[in-house]
Amino acid sequence: MVSLTLPGERDALLSPTAETAGKVHVQIRGLSKRYPGQTQEALKAVDLQVKRGEIFGIIGRSGAGKSTLIRCLNRLENPTSGQVVIDGIDLGSLSDRQLVDWRRRTGMIFQHFNLLSAKTVRENIELPMKVAGVPAAERRRKVDELLALVGLEQRQHAWPAQLSGGQKQRVGIARALVHDPELLLCDEATSALDPETTRSILALLKKINQQRHITIVLITHEMDVVHDLCHQVAVIDQGEIIERGPVWQVYSDPQQETTRQLLNPQFSALPEAIQPLLTPTRQRADSRLLVRLRYTGQGALPDLAALSTRVGGELTLLFSAVEWVDNKPTGQMLLLLDARHESDAVRALLTPVADQLEIPGYVTGY
Repeated sequence: MVSLTLPGERDALLSPTAETAGKVHVQIRGLSKRYPGQTQEALKAVDLQVKRGEIFGIIGRSGAGKSTLIRCLNRLENPTSGQVVIDGIDLGSLSDRQLVDWRRRTGMIFQHFNLLSAKTVRENIELPMKVAGVPAAERRRKVDELLALVGLEQRQHAWPAQLSGGQKQRVGIARALVHDPELLLCDEATSALDPETTRSILALLKKINQQRHITIVLITHEMDVVHDLCHQVAVIDQGEIIERGPVWQVYSDPQQETTRQLLNPQFSALPEAIQPLLTPTRQRADSRLLVRLRYTGQGALPDLAALSTRVGGELTLLFSAVEWVDNKPTGQMLLLLDARHESDAVRALLTPVADQLEIPGYVTGY
């Protein structure tokens, strides 16, 4: 798991300004899309709100409808029905010319960079301004500013073929910012990158969100991206939004099986070595009680010392996957308790120190 911030840092880093916090920036109403010749809808009555200045993630498996949704957001696809309203403007009401002007003020970052191989880094960044008729002096100033922002001053005269994947994506990010957008759309912006490079790109997007207060909507299938970058997340499956909410809430206590598999695949799994040894009742005097403590950001803290003090005796930590999301502990611990413990007594002892407590049974011979 990529981790970019310590508990407490995230809110300060990514909070929208006081003037804009809480205002709706993007409103999606009843959005549906069916492609010609298809019997199934790619999108089914999608409703979402994105507040100004937040980073909103849309996660789902391949074919779930993510790309169709983001393409409807910038009107590269026309929905079959429904509305996309941005800053109070219904995009469906815009003329072709108005839509071109609107797109210039909306940044777009692509998975495969889409750089022109015959132009240098500087020329790739400058191109949208040149097409828009921005004066040469203003173009130079803006490119210099963006090269500094994305850390490519020393590579400005390099060709795309001479760049790493992360450097190419930095060029793409700079190009998306040339018209000072208030909205940035990211289409699988890190899925073609290795983990270390992904970490640097996520840090850059956080920096941009902090410094420029840009609303970011991104689609991804990567759990780490949602975990480390987003304020809010929506899960899409077969064209429908099946779950949504603050990242810490959805990540720590997913309600749908698809969400559990995408965001927290270890949500219900038991270690393979334990499964054949587990029984619902005590089999021998030395059988030990297995307990699962879940932390869902509701206030309980994963304190092993406090747990040991409460239950006493031998305590074995079998598995732990607890992380801090939005300054809240989320995840679970699996513990084997001393053989003398019974389930009813343990439930009374440990319920106060976990957000959720499960007792799968007894383990014999471990």
